[in-house]
Amino acid sequence: MKFNLILFTLGLIIMMPNSVRAEERAKYPAPPPPPAQIAAKFGAHIQRTMKLLATSTPTHHNHVRILFYGQSITMQEWSGMVADDLRRRFPYADMEIKNLAIGGFASQLLIRPAEHDLYPFYPHLVIFHVYGSDIELEQIIRSIRSRTTSELLIQTYHLTQWPPAVIDQNKDKGAWWDDRMNHHFLPQVAEKYGCGLADIYPCWLTYLKDNGLEPKALLKDGVHLNDYGNYNMAALINRNLVYRSDLPNEGENMVHTSRIGTDTAWRDGRIKMEFEGNRVDIIAGGTGGTAKVLIDGKHPSAIPELYSISRPNDIPGKDWHWEMGSITRIDHNSSLLEEDWTATITDIDSDGSHLWFEVKGSKTGPDGSGTNKEKFVSNSGQVVIQQDY
Repeated sequence: MKFNLILFTLGLIIMMPNSVRAEERAKYPAPPPPPAQIAAKFGAHIQRTMKLLATSTPTHHNHVRILFYGQSITMQEWSGMVADDLRRRFPYADMEIKNLAIGGFASQLLIRPAEHDLYPFYPHLVIFHVYGSDIELEQIIRSIRSRTTSELLIQTYHLTQWPPAVIDQNKDKGAWWDDRMNHHFLPQVAEKYGCGLADIYPCWLTYLKDNGLEPKALLKDGVHLNDYGNYNMAALINRNLVYRSDLPNEGENMVHTSRIGTDTAWRDGRIKMEFEGNRVDIIAGGTGGTAKVLIDGKHPSAIPELYSISRPNDIPGKDWHWEMGSITRIDHNSSLLEEDWTATITDIDSDGSHLWFEVKGSKTGPDGSGTNKEKFVSNSGQVVIQQDY
């Protein structure tokens, strides 16, 4: 199900990536060797993904889905540099790499489009960096771990200012927040949910000190990375993405392949398989033939939870999330048809805070009208939009 939004008022901001030529990058000092306690954790909890990459061969190309997710920091050039490095190091892997980061969306906002971005794509690995509320941040991580078999590499934050020698929570709010998130919350939540941790903060701090740099030397404003910062971030992330046979491969145990004739068999023209999980892929062999698939005795189309809605206003070439009035999440409480939906704004007040809209499906047709100031449920129940979403 696709969902588009027609607008008559737009406020579009496009963040152009920094460009860094190879010869310019060569001028930057490489990050120093990491402390032993950090290096020992490189690759931890992401070995299913790394093994799939490392064991791809000229005759066997493993398909691997990788998602960069977060805010404007993740939209920057370093993520493309990491993707390029992975393709260079693992040329035989069939990689499907997406960057669905949304600028300006702290965790309390990002949790809304995450419903459309994370779970339907079902990546092998999510490389995740986001600011904002730790409540929603943890909720996103918990949902990824419970609703997919994705591995996560969570990034701590880069340095934007020198930390005080002693942090006074009452006076140094920003420094106290950095300290809490980098040294306590993010490492703890990574351990709690079995995620990899790219511990950027201490390595960034060491890099600045070793090279006699101020924090602003790697920034183009108070927080976003310049060319130098992108180079450093990519280098620090790349060394976390390694295959290590000495580490446990927890993710491998989360996926089971059942082969017909070996693990299961036809009986009276049927195959019955019991499972606990959140996804089943049926891969056909041979040529021709048809099959009827039932889940708990029901056709999949009769189970609303099995269908997903694409990211609202996901129109190629449009930076949708900056558009005034964009809908960030669509839910549903009835079965879906495979169709395109359009929400048309019919009226809007002078400051843009209150708007009215109508929804229409390409097959369902007109399905009701509503406002952003109250929960909207379409007549068919196929479109549910929470207040101010």
